[in-house]
Amino acid sequence: MPKTWSLKVDSCFDANPHCIIATAHVDTFPTDLPLEPNIREPNRKSATYKQIFDSLTTQPEKFFERHSGIVLCTNKVKPNKNKTSLELEILEACEGGSDGIINGGHTVLAFEQAKNYKYDLSLARVKVTIHIGLSEESAKDIALSSNTTAPVDSRSKVNARGDYEFIKHYLASLERAEDRKFRVAYYQNQSGAPRNAQCNVNHLFKLINCLDRNRYNPDANKRTKHPTGTNTPSHITDTERERLTLLLPLLPKALWIEQRLYEIVEEHISNPRRKGVNDLASIDTRKNTLLLDSKYSFGFGAPTDLALPIIASYRVFLDENYNWIIPFDEFAEDFLQHLWVNYYRKYLVSEKIAGNTVGTRICRNQEIWESLYISAQSYLNQHLMKMVNSTKRQELTLTS
Repeated sequence: MPKTWSLKVDSCFDANPHCIIATAHVDTFPTDLPLEPNIREPNRKSATYKQIFDSLTTQPEKFFERHSGIVLCTNKVKPNKNKTSLELEILEACEGGSDGIINGGHTVLAFEQAKNYKYDLSLARVKVTIHIGLSEESAKDIALSSNTTAPVDSRSKVNARGDYEFIKHYLASLERAEDRKFRVAYYQNQSGAPRNAQCNVNHLFKLINCLDRNRYNPDANKRTKHPTGTNTPSHITDTERERLTLLLPLLPKALWIEQRLYEIVEEHISNPRRKGVNDLASIDTRKNTLLLDSKYSFGFGAPTDLALPIIASYRVFLDENYNWIIPFDEFAEDFLQHLWVNYYRKYLVSEKIAGNTVGTRICRNQEIWESLYISAQSYLNQHLMKMVNSTKRQELTLTS
């Protein structure tokens, strides 16, 4: 016997003799519908699922407008007298049918999870397109075309809301003041912006986050000792905008550190100890890299997180108001060379010998972040001691 499911609806109409479009209630939506026609299993870890779940649970009343809807295939559909519910008759594969969810498996999974967590979904609605009596071939054809549509990434949504405007204004003023050009991709397939991940606006966030000595301070009793997280904001709150605005003046220094490190890496692989051998993990000499303010392309490919631990170590030299304790130009180059020679080059070489690729391992390796931070503290203390001793010698000379 075919199984039946009930769908509570606000309205429905016949798009054609074999298709009904309805506005369905989410809180009573059946989450055990078969996935026979769908070409992929829903994945809780996917970006698609997380975006749907976030939209559903934060503003359920706006879910209908923000979501493209669910597509079903049924054997028969029977509306009740008032058209407030639809009875769906579904033939599963074991019964010789191919009915069920054609597109929307992630959405139905989000409904189930939200119900399990007791979210109030009474105001949430979803558009449901119901095809009646489709052949298996037709159902698979619709499923394939539906599921090959690329989801809109969170960066594009943030940009559409205008949340990047404060960054754009700052970069525009910096371009005028310093006669430089930034190539930043704020949304998917943006024309004129390089496809390099280093030119993504999310990479810009990572660079300035690395210099937030107040949020990421190992000396304080905080869980977030280092900015190792790779998460990027899907929504920029007023509080977050204020924090980032304070950090933006540090961006030129972060960009300088990153570009200078890339120059050091390029020099290293251009003069290898053994001819034709690259001894640095995750540096691909068959690719090129362009930074978001670089005037030329580097002759190697590198993971986007390559410079982050180095940049983060510089936050030791900042006070609570994000001012440099020592003038940046007095120590920046020497300190970078110190970190490269004594720590970072050795780390990349050891990972290469071990057969590891670095990539996101950089952000997961607390040890390298901690080592560079401690080294920065030691370097700062030595530099301050030299300044104190120099002042004392001057005072003694003047006294004599």
